[in-house]
Amino acid sequence: MKFKPCTGKCTTEGTHCEGCGRSHAEIAAMRKPVEDLVALAEKMHYENLEDFANAVAGSIKYKMGVGH
Repeated sequence: MKFKPCTGKCTTEGTHCEGCGRSHAEIAAMRKPVEDLVALAEKMHYENLEDFANAVAGSIKYKMGVGH
């Protein structure tokens, strides 16, 4: 399955968002880990959020064996 990012045109009817096409279950499952990462960035008072986000993305790719 290919990930589809949010388009900002969210809908709640049916089983899938009409904006991005992801299932509402997938969107809900992503909410908790994203909220946890936001909480960590706030707790650590990171000023360079883009670097933090890129590092998280890099860690995910590394752990999934992408790009090496």
